[in-house]
Amino acid sequence: MPSPPWVSIDTSAIPGTKARLTLLQQGDAYSIQVGDAELMTNLDRRSEQALATIACERLRDRPAPRVLIGGLGMGFTLRAALAALGPEARIVVAELIPAVVTWARGPLAHLFAGSLDDPRVTIVEEDVNRLIQSGPEQFDAILLDVDNGPSGMTRRENDRLYDAWGLKRAHYALRKGGILGVWSGKPDRRFKARLRLHGYGVDEVRVHAKEGNGGPRHVLWMATRPEAPLTFAAP
Repeated sequence: MPSPPWVSIDTSAIPGTKARLTLLQQGDAYSIQVGDAELMTNLDRRSEQALATIACERLRDRPAPRVLIGGLGMGFTLRAALAALGPEARIVVAELIPAVVTWARGPLAHLFAGSLDDPRVTIVEEDVNRLIQSGPEQFDAILLDVDNGPSGMTRRENDRLYDAWGLKRAHYALRKGGILGVWSGKPDRRFKARLRLHGYGVDEVRVHAKEGNGGPRHVLWMATRPEAPLTFAAP
């Protein structure tokens, strides 16, 4: 029997671009796409979960960790962070596109399983870059699952998160020994080298997208904030 067709549930403009974000459904499968390119699906979620699990394990000895998640997506990073952190933790999720938050409370609510109403969670409809710049040493971890990683697909402005000045801003926002966790759809040797160049201690982890080691292998970088301030000239 042929598979049922994908059905468009909703679509939304992406701020600052001419592209549109679309939520699609095929039976129990959901997909968020930009044009014909798939950004995420609920069938491939293991790496998004690992982004939070690995980072939050490194915060185990901190009494009340504060975590910033860039990108709400389908909630897998958020739910994994909640599972890994204790009752004193606080999680701020920055989501640029209001429709994504609407979908999380509507057609995708079963995937979020009440996580948006957890008292540890605050959802902010804002560019994560603005939150990173809002004050020094605010977060114990910053987890970025934005625009497919350093090689973006949707907004040129997202490159600011991953360039040299983006790393400096992350250093500014992280507490000592804090973790900058970055998800990417593919390896990026230049970005990894950039992290090291600016003093971050870097672990690179490859994680299969599907349970049981299936699907593509995504890349996670766990970068520890250097103790000394980053000092380098603007390009």
